Amino acid sequence: MIVPALNEAALSGHPQQVTRRGKPAVVVLSVEEYHRLVQAARSRRGSFQDHLLAFPSDDLPRAEVLPRDVAF
Repeated sequence: MIVPALNEAALSGHPQQVTRRGKPAVVVLSVEEYHRLVQAARSRRGSFQDHLLAFPSDDLPRAEVLPRDVAF
């Protein structure tokens, strides 16, 4: 159950940290703040395709390994 004062503080723009047994557990914040944070994270993140294309494929040294003899 969320305490009304906790809810009101979060709605007024002050995220509230809740602890469990003295350790941080959750943060209560307004839905507007949550959506703002999600949108900001999405705008900073590129696509998975961009991530793969940014990989430095030509700059990696390749090991020169010779195949071993195998007896059948």
